[in-house]
Amino acid sequence: MTYMAKGGPELDLSDEEIDGLFTEALGRILTDSAFAGPAIILPPDITRFHSRAGFLTDIACRELAGAGRGPAGDRLGAVMPALGTHMAMTETELARMFPQTPRNKFRVHDWRRDVAELGRLEADWVEAVSEGAVHYDWPVQVNKLLRDGGFSLVISVGQVVPHEVVGMANHTKNIFVGTGGKEAIDKSHFAGASYGMERMMGRTDTPVRALFDEGFRRFGHLLPPVLWALTVVSPRGEKEGAAAGKARGSLAVRGLYIGFGRECFEQAAALARKVNVDLLDEPVQKAVVYLEPEEFRTTWLGNKAVYRTRMAIADGGELLILAPGLERFGEDLEIDRLIRKYGYRPSAVIQEKAARDRELAEALSAAAHLIHGSSEGRFTVRYCPGPGLSRAEVEGAGYEWGDLKEALTRYDPRRLALGWNTLPGGERIFFIPNPALGLWAEKKRFESA
Repeated sequence: MTYMAKGGPELDLSDEEIDGLFTEALGRILTDSAFAGPAIILPPDITRFHSRAGFLTDIACRELAGAGRGPAGDRLGAVMPALGTHMAMTETELARMFPQTPRNKFRVHDWRRDVAELGRLEADWVEAVSEGAVHYDWPVQVNKLLRDGGFSLVISVGQVVPHEVVGMANHTKNIFVGTGGKEAIDKSHFAGASYGMERMMGRTDTPVRALFDEGFRRFGHLLPPVLWALTVVSPRGEKEGAAAGKARGSLAVRGLYIGFGRECFEQAAALARKVNVDLLDEPVQKAVVYLEPEEFRTTWLGNKAVYRTRMAIADGGELLILAPGLERFGEDLEIDRLIRKYGYRPSAVIQEKAARDRELAEALSAAAHLIHGSSEGRFTVRYCPGPGLSRAEVEGAGYEWGDLKEALTRYDPRRLALGWNTLPGGERIFFIPNPALGLWAEKKRFESA
């Protein structure tokens, strides 16, 4: 059931509109006696800062605590960022993203220890849905607090946007990856990488999405009801920005979809396909991607620069990644070690190593990440890190290294516009200020994937 759906490619929802729409929907839902107990909110972490999920979380907390117009009473049980494999948020990050959410309500998801298994999908089913890419069963795992915490409602908040593992981010992914366990994350990520990232990116229905949805269909009754609150966000164009008194490239909320079930996700995904997938008529010879230092401290996250551009870059081209905040490779120290050991290599190489080397076979999410982060030998990936990673470390992981100071002088993010830029001297580049916001692909390559 969808309680609220408002979206369109030209829509630019204000904070006041978002607040009013979400508050109205929550007010209708929280009057239902079925949701009389405490609720748990599952927002994304700082890596989805621009999703406006922090703002929605603050609103939900206000309404659940009874401080706003809603009739909820005090039903705010907990707020648990859906970290998946990511490191826990810092106090600074929490204050930046959730300024109105009580700090004592936050819980930290630990993907290695805090997990309950709801059931398993059979290996034959997984093999069939992945078209033979993998053959293993898949555990339906969540943070045990969702199953055992005594909540009457889960409010899952986040952005629908193209995603390398599942096709389009959010919905059931927020549950089974965001609060999932090691085995489930390992196997779902590797299934997607083996099936082929290019075949899934920007698409609503994929083999990995089928895993999550089937897990929810079979075992969702073991959890409290899940209310989905989904945003679609994209940059403003030059004329639109000027009309709104905002800069070109500033972000607009194009859609807000709230409800139970899958319909709200399908509506959000259809809009995200329109506003977050940029199909280019020609391949890009040189792409320059900037990674905001407060968001991207690892290649585990920063490699969105690779994932989201891989179908856009020409054979023999170059991807230059400006990464001033880069500190290490993995969010998880064990995964960081594996990335350093194996490096970013083509799919065939990593799949062969995963079949042969036990420690990589036991860390399939790391293997999937190594596949996703490779150019498959088609183009050069050149990382320009700050002082946190050395040239030897970058090159040891399979990438080319670039001098950040020199690169920032030539490719100043403050002076470049999203998309095509021609520099003094005639060099033509394609600039992306934040790779998390979309997918860029050559039209022919995307359509033939």
